[in-house]
Amino acid sequence: MSEAGLSFTAFVLSLASTAAIHFGDLADPVSGERAPLNLEGAAQMIDILALLEQKTRGNLTGEERSMLDQVLYELRLRFVQASGAEKRIIEP
Repeated sequence: MSEAGLSFTAFVLSLASTAAIHFGDLADPVSGERAPLNLEGAAQMIDILALLEQKTRGNLTGEERSMLDQVLYELRLRFVQASGAEKRIIEP
């Protein structure tokens, strides 16, 4: 695939989709089944996106930056929910 065939937005959304598969929120595109929760895999995708955010700082359009920030925010929030951290905070 040529460089023009994959946009930055498509790349970020691909990584976010992989995280959603690890959360069990999306079906695996190969098997068609939802995988069990894999927090380690989801965390790795979030870390990759955070690294991408750090390394591309100052080189993105406003729209790309906003989209990446929103994706990271939503995935981090989902991670907290999936890990049960909210429950531990509310119910010590």
